[in-house]
Amino acid sequence: MKATTIYSLALLALTLTLSLSVSAQPARRRNQQQGQQQTRTQGQRAGGATYREFPAAQAMPADADWRRDVYRELDLMKDENAPLYYPIVPQNGRSSLFTYLFKLVLRGQVKAYRYNMQGTEDFSASNTERPLDILGRFEVPYDTAGGRMRINDVDIPSEEVTSYFVKESTYYDQHTATFHSRIVALCPVLHRGDDFGGSAKRPMFWVKYEEAAPYFGKLMLLYSNLNNAAQMSADDYFTQNLYKGDIYMATNLQDRLLVSSDDEFLESDSSLQAQRNVIEQQLTDFEQHVWRGDSVARPAEQPATPLAAEAAATDSTALDDEQPAIQTNRRQANTRRSGNNRRQRSSARQPKPRKQRSSGSGSAGYSVRRARH
Repeated sequence: MKATTIYSLALLALTLTLSLSVSAQPARRRNQQQGQQQTRTQGQRAGGATYREFPAAQAMPADADWRRDVYRELDLMKDENAPLYYPIVPQNGRSSLFTYLFKLVLRGQVKAYRYNMQGTEDFSASNTERPLDILGRFEVPYDTAGGRMRINDVDIPSEEVTSYFVKESTYYDQHTATFHSRIVALCPVLHRGDDFGGSAKRPMFWVKYEEAAPYFGKLMLLYSNLNNAAQMSADDYFTQNLYKGDIYMATNLQDRLLVSSDDEFLESDSSLQAQRNVIEQQLTDFEQHVWRGDSVARPAEQPATPLAAEAAATDSTALDDEQPAIQTNRRQANTRRSGNNRRQRSSARQPKPRKQRSSGSGSAGYSVRRARH
C-alpha cells in the first residue's frame, strides 16, 4: 500500500512538471505550434493525403523536338469545367478558381500581365499590371484602412467570370520519350452586360501558369456530383487535362485567328468548326504517329504516311493490271497439271502382264519372258 502511494505521488509530480514546462513556453511559440498543427489538420483530405507545396507536372523543355501551341476558351457552364466555377462565394473553406486567383494577384503572390489587342501573352516585366489598375478598370469596389486594401468576398466578380482563355502547348519530350499537353498561360474572362442589353467579353489579365501552379496545388476542387468527398487540386485538374475547351486561335505563320470579323465566336459556323476539327485531328495524328513504330500493331489497310498510302495505291493498280495475265498463267498451269494427273492415273490403271501358256509341242507348261537388260 505504501509503495502504491509513493508511485502515485511520483506520477502526479511528473504531470505537474510537464504542465508547468508547457505553460512556461513563450506565447509566440505556442501559437506557432498550434498553427502548424491546424495547417496539418486542414491539409489532410479524405484519403489521408496532404496538400502539395509544389506542382507534380514536369516543366516543358525548351528544346522540345515538336510543339504545337493553341488557344482555347473554357466555358465554365459546361459540366467538365464546372469545378472551376463553384462555389461562387467562398464557403466551408472552399472557393472558386477566380476568387482564389484574384486574391493571389492582389497580394502580389502571382504576377498579372496585361491583355493586349493581339490576344497573346507577354510575360515581360514592362507588361505587368498593378492590382489597383485592375480594380479600377473592372470597377471592383474596395476599402482602404490603415494603409491596407480590403475587398469583401461578395464584391469579387466571380459570378461574371464564366470563361477562361488558356494557352495550351502540346509537345513531344525527346528526353523522356513522352507526349504531353499542358497549360502555359491562363486568362479569366469577364462577361458583363453592356448598355445595349447584350453581354460583352472582357479579358482581364494573363497569368503564367508555372507561377500559379504551386498555389493551385493547395486549392481543392469538388469534381463529383455523386461523391461530395471526392476532391482534387486545381493543379491536378489542369495537369490531367480534365478541362474541355474550343480552339479559337492557333500559332501559325499568318498569325490569324479562328474568329469572325466582329470578334465573336461562331459556334454554328461550319467553316470555323472545320478549322477546329483540322487542328484537333493534327494533334491526334501526331500523338498516334509517335507510338506507331510497330508495324504489326498498325492495320495494313491504314498506311502510316501519305507516301505509304501512294505506294500502296500504286501497288494495288499494278496488281489489277497484272491480274488477267496471272489468271491465264494459273489456268495454263492447272491444265498442264491436270493432264499429267490424267496420264498418271491412266498408266496406273493398265493391267499387269499375265503369264501365258506355251502353244508349242511337247509337255504342257508355262513360258516365262526374259527380262531385258
